[in-house]
Amino acid sequence: MYSLLRKVLFISLVVLFTPFARAELIIEITKGVETAVPIAVVPFGWRGITKQSPVDLSAVIKGDLTRSGLFKGLATNDMLTMPTGKEQVRFRNWRALGQEYLVIGSVQQVARRYQVQFQLFDVYKGEQLIGYRLTVPASDLRRTAHHISDLVYHKLTGKKGDFSSQIAYITSFSKANKQKVYKLLVADADGFNPRIIATSSEPLMSPTWSPDNKKIAYVSFENKRSAIYIQTLATGKRIKVSGYKGINGAPAFSPDGSRLALTLSKDGSADIYILNLNNRSLSKLTKSYGIETEATWSPDGRTIVYTSDRGGKPQLYKISSQGGKSSRLTFNGDYNARGRFSADGKNIVMVHANRGDYRIAIMDFATRTTNVLTAGRYDESPSFSANGDMVLYASKKAGRSVLSAVSIDGKMRQSFTFDSGDVREPAWSN
Repeated sequence: MYSLLRKVLFISLVVLFTPFARAELIIEITKGVETAVPIAVVPFGWRGITKQSPVDLSAVIKGDLTRSGLFKGLATNDMLTMPTGKEQVRFRNWRALGQEYLVIGSVQQVARRYQVQFQLFDVYKGEQLIGYRLTVPASDLRRTAHHISDLVYHKLTGKKGDFSSQIAYITSFSKANKQKVYKLLVADADGFNPRIIATSSEPLMSPTWSPDNKKIAYVSFENKRSAIYIQTLATGKRIKVSGYKGINGAPAFSPDGSRLALTLSKDGSADIYILNLNNRSLSKLTKSYGIETEATWSPDGRTIVYTSDRGGKPQLYKISSQGGKSSRLTFNGDYNARGRFSADGKNIVMVHANRGDYRIAIMDFATRTTNVLTAGRYDESPSFSANGDMVLYASKKAGRSVLSAVSIDGKMRQSFTFDSGDVREPAWSN
């Protein structure tokens, strides 16, 4: 855990990882919601030249909805029938099983493409709520399942689903000669389809998504000194945007993607700067003898919240993105750092500590009320989901670094792990 802010900045700084055996994340629900709504997702029908669909869409949808904590999926073995069309649905069967909603669908192979359709029903009203049909290549089948989950979630909760989102994270392993290899990876929100974005024998840090989710900015020490790169995911092309003497750290895209907030120490002390990505002009936002870092933009782009130890211990401060006077935001606790805004700008998630226990907390930006969400001793690097319902963060489990997620009310918890090794610095896409 970064017990002091200086350790965050000078982690050239010490980042310790252990080997991992596989690249795919394993998600375990460690705490569910007792009031989860019963929903049956029936195995989708299949018509094609092979025995089964390349992707089990119903399993993906059921997994998505169950992980949200708001829904409880019915086990396939408990289903009395398995309809794939509306005419086959007998609502009394699903009422007898205590199900409130029903999802059915089918996949049909058409040449080299796949026609997917699904329907969502209210079991007790006996009526269809939504339906969906499209034709996609095999490479988009899993993405289509996540999209269906998003549609179901939005229809039943009124909130945007984030099952189609992605997560970025950093891990490393030791080769036979004990040299460490650091990797920046991107995976689907359910841990599948991991892709290596960058690899280095030196630490990689602080991944952050562009607003359109097409690029990732991150810090690399690959040349024995820190530098900030922006990499385009589709092509792999990257550019170095900051390589000044001293610290180059904690990048954060502005909401419109045209600017990057970052921490530089090129003038001596570590301060927040704003880099215009169009013309590469650089402006200094803060001026303090303390360490100013970990900037985050408000959704409207007008305010920047950052971490500073100018008062002796790390706390959150805010300043206009155009510059001006800073004001302190946090006063409760010995340590408050790594603030991140929710998409609606109403909440800030942060690392909050008292007496050496580092936990994830949410602060109402208007009232400054703080709610501690986790009970770990070494929780760090929080990141909101796109819809603001969940927080992804790094934690310790059985002596290993893992990723965890918690709902903003603290009722739902998940753990993301590898078969072995550590994983850190998660960032949820927009």
